[in-house]
Amino acid sequence: MAGRIAEIYGVVGPLYRRAFRAVEAAEHIEGASVGVRAVLDLLREHQPMTVPQMARELALSRQFVQRMVNDAVQRSWVRTLANPAHQRSSLIELTRRGRTVIEAILDREHAVLAQLGGDITEDDAATTLRVLRHMLERLDPLDTEEQPAAES
Repeated sequence: MAGRIAEIYGVVGPLYRRAFRAVEAAEHIEGASVGVRAVLDLLREHQPMTVPQMARELALSRQFVQRMVNDAVQRSWVRTLANPAHQRSSLIELTRRGRTVIEAILDREHAVLAQLGGDITEDDAATTLRVLRHMLERLDPLDTEEQPAAES
């Protein structure tokens, strides 16, 4: 089974990189880089969040996420809020303008992805998501063992 799982990871890498390039190619439309797009989408789903929380969720460095947040703040797509639970770690919230931007990005992406579905069924997609989420979950303990504790 280890060989088959390695095969899945071997496909996921190129799949991610190709999807990444497709999103990057359309960056000029909304002006959002792939990193900023990831932050906006995460906030759309789970706002408000701190930078360390976003970094953990996205499996990216806090410094990188902070740069993406700074870019989004400059564009008025997100704003910082006082965090009653932690003075040094502000909460980041999507603005109305940011929500409009991420929704436009997602609409465009979904239009492209709708053409790529081929003969993939809803059951196929559900199984794929279940398996990939399980694989990701199994890697979480390995990731946190090697990382220093992050502030919330």
